[in-house]
Amino acid sequence: MSWLFLAAALAAAAPPPEPPPPPATDVAPLETPFTDTITLEAERYRRLTVPVTIQGQGPFRFMIDTGAQATVLSRDLADRLQLFDRQPATLIAMASTREVETTRVSDMGLGTRSFTIHAAPLLDAVNIGGADGILGIDSLQHQRVLFDFENNLLMVADADTLGGNRGFDIVVRARRRLGQLIIHRAEIDGVSVAVVIDTGAQGSIGNPVLQRRLRRARAQDPALLTDVNGVEVTGDTRLAQRLALGGAVIENLPITFTDSPTFHHLDLADEPAMVLGMAELRLFKRVAIDFSSQRVLFDLPDSARLHQLFALDDRATRID
Repeated sequence: MSWLFLAAALAAAAPPPEPPPPPATDVAPLETPFTDTITLEAERYRRLTVPVTIQGQGPFRFMIDTGAQATVLSRDLADRLQLFDRQPATLIAMASTREVETTRVSDMGLGTRSFTIHAAPLLDAVNIGGADGILGIDSLQHQRVLFDFENNLLMVADADTLGGNRGFDIVVRARRRLGQLIIHRAEIDGVSVAVVIDTGAQGSIGNPVLQRRLRRARAQDPALLTDVNGVEVTGDTRLAQRLALGGAVIENLPITFTDSPTFHHLDLADEPAMVLGMAELRLFKRVAIDFSSQRVLFDLPDSARLHQLFALDDRATRID
């Protein structure tokens, strides 16, 4: 599972404080609007990867993860690129908090965009689905990220360039917290819930407060979760009957519960909260995450308007 946040650097003998670094992502200025359209590939857990170049080399396969605050490189890729200027930092993941190494990555290219990541954590490739890295929200700020599942495309641009809100059935406002967009006007089985859209998570995950509120939900087999630090945790799984998200309703939604450090990091530990993962997001034709206007947009599949029953990998079974 995803969710990773980069905390303050750890060093036993730290050098004297330096001026604050520039923003985590430096995007090269462009004179005219642009749209990056990138063909998506599905990795083994049906999450999304795109081709990325670094310092003119590549392309490398990076997973798109809107639940990750920080862009990540695999340790193998950093070694191949000879990125040996490394600093310690603390990485907060779904099941654990660990000290990791970070490195500066300049001239990272996604489509026509070029940017610099000042502190990219280095992780073992096996813990990030075998990908070369993860594109976190630090590389996607000030943009709209449009996942077109019907045509298997990812588009990155400003909202106007991508056609505004035309063609979307549902537009939901979100609040920004630590760069993350959180939807607060959602309800699951009558319980108000904060929802994080996470394209790096295979399925949906809830916190203990939500678990207690959904005590009548039907129990399922426990699920084993492995985070990007390689730490495993077993969580109870329950089948919620109905998630209302704006005007959309997802029925029969499996949720695995764990007291993740990331819920605490986002100040969501004391209220019902959950991550909505890829198994459920793929029920939609399109999902757009607009970091600039703090909105999440959904385009319902035609079958939903006909109230037809359908399934996706034994996860959520219907969307209205």
